[in-house]
Amino acid sequence: MIGFLLGAGVGYVLGAKAGRGRYDQIMRTYRRIADHPAVQGAAGIARAKLGKG
Repeated sequence: MIGFLLGAGVGYVLGAKAGRGRYDQIMRTYRRIADHPAVQGAAGIARAKLGKG
């Protein structure tokens, strides 16, 4: 538990230092990947398999 809290704290500090510009860059990249047709198809297949569970 202590390791998790320490990791979260370090991540927060590093993220704060990176600033809003870096956050926006990461989010643009995430959205571009998440919106890709191949990723959408794989997500649909995964949802279908999990739904059959």
